[in-house]
Amino acid sequence: MSFEIRILGSGAALPTSLRNPTSQYVQCNDRHILIDCGEGTQVQLRKYHAHIQKINHILISHLHGDHFFGLVGLLSSLHLLGRDKGLTIYGPQELEQIIRLQLEVGGAKLGFELNFVPLNGNEHKLIFEDKLIEIWTFPLRHRVPTNGFVIREKIKERKLNAERFQEAGLSLTLIPKLKQGLDVVLDSGETICYEEYTYPQKPSKSYAYCSDTIFDERIVEYIREVDLLYHEATFLNDKLDRAKQTFHSTAEQAATIAKEARVGKLLLGHLSARYETGEKHLEEASGVFENVVVVEDGDVYNV
Repeated sequence: MSFEIRILGSGAALPTSLRNPTSQYVQCNDRHILIDCGEGTQVQLRKYHAHIQKINHILISHLHGDHFFGLVGLLSSLHLLGRDKGLTIYGPQELEQIIRLQLEVGGAKLGFELNFVPLNGNEHKLIFEDKLIEIWTFPLRHRVPTNGFVIREKIKERKLNAERFQEAGLSLTLIPKLKQGLDVVLDSGETICYEEYTYPQKPSKSYAYCSDTIFDERIVEYIREVDLLYHEATFLNDKLDRAKQTFHSTAEQAATIAKEARVGKLLLGHLSARYETGEKHLEEASGVFENVVVVEDGDVYNV
């Protein structure tokens, strides 16, 4: 089982020759999730060899164009590629009307069902779960209602010590409970302790995505101790006034959030087109939080 983040777009607002607008492809335990869908995302998916037809969840943080202008094109291409499996899109309530109107005016009839789950940008709640993962949304503070997201692995099962189990001659029916960390009492009254027949499970991992937001320490409670945090860093501190005016963050502010939340590693992205490289962002953030990188299009990070 893998948990990795592929950066499809690392820039803000204006696409450049080096950075596409925001989008990320997340693969978590064979669940395939697209977070945001800026202009050109479908091209980036192909360029970086993502499994485009395996995407089953799309998370849209907010309705600024650099985070969703690529969505209708992606949906159209999925149809042309023969997709017939349904797709769920989570995002602001108005998104459904925008997408369905574009498809209708263009005379496009998709060969698969679209399911929209509205988010209001004001809630911290669970929006999806199955037996392996869960996805949470939480509020960010931007010029329009904006959602952050946390993807968490559920608690994993313990691994069976097959050799010891076979030597004891125990019934195979005991395995599910032992792997869940439960002792089993036999009809004879004997207690079979799970710790004697299983190995500890691997730690469950978590990833938090903080899209466009002004510096806001209230988000710390939602992302505390995640293994990997992506936080926008549109500006450097010499543009702090501009960051405040546009409800964005600086590299130093993103690092401050990472430090307060005690996260494992920080990814900085959503860089303004005014910056040709992320060197100064890295320098600024590193003074506050050590384990930090500035993302580039095509980067892959394991959680």
